[in-house]
Amino acid sequence: MQKKISKIPFKGTPEQKEKLDAIIEANKHDKSRLMAVMQEAQEIYGYLPMEVQNMIADGMDVPLEKIFGVASFYAQFSLTPKGEYNISVCLGTACYVKGAQSILDELSDELGIDVDECTEDGKFSLNACRCIGACGLGPVLTVNDEVYGKLKAQDVPEIVAKYR
Repeated sequence: MQKKISKIPFKGTPEQKEKLDAIIEANKHDKSRLMAVMQEAQEIYGYLPMEVQNMIADGMDVPLEKIFGVASFYAQFSLTPKGEYNISVCLGTACYVKGAQSILDELSDELGIDVDECTEDGKFSLNACRCIGACGLGPVLTVNDEVYGKLKAQDVPEIVAKYR
């Protein structure tokens, strides 16, 4: 599954850039620290937009293609911002056979975004994941750290309304 790139404009702050510049400066002479720098950059910004990938590439003298390749390959990295409320639908086998796809489809319709996207107001992001270990409650979704189980598509509007 190919990761999406954010359509939301980048809004980095001077403080964030200063933090990232310090991290790059401390690590720029050791290319083996690339993933660690990327992880710290994601902690600062919440995701790895192209602007941040460019800063890392320039600062560490690493081709942008390598940065993007790592960011798009590893699941730990996100190319899109996360909303205030990050909704994740489990598509593991147990949840999937119990109707998780219909939950995901309903959430996409309700929020007006696709998987790996964030609403323009930054309030909600939508993700699909593989098995969160709550198979007996399937289908399951999480909103940040709150777990909702034994769901039906008609439960989605009420869950979303709690966070609006």
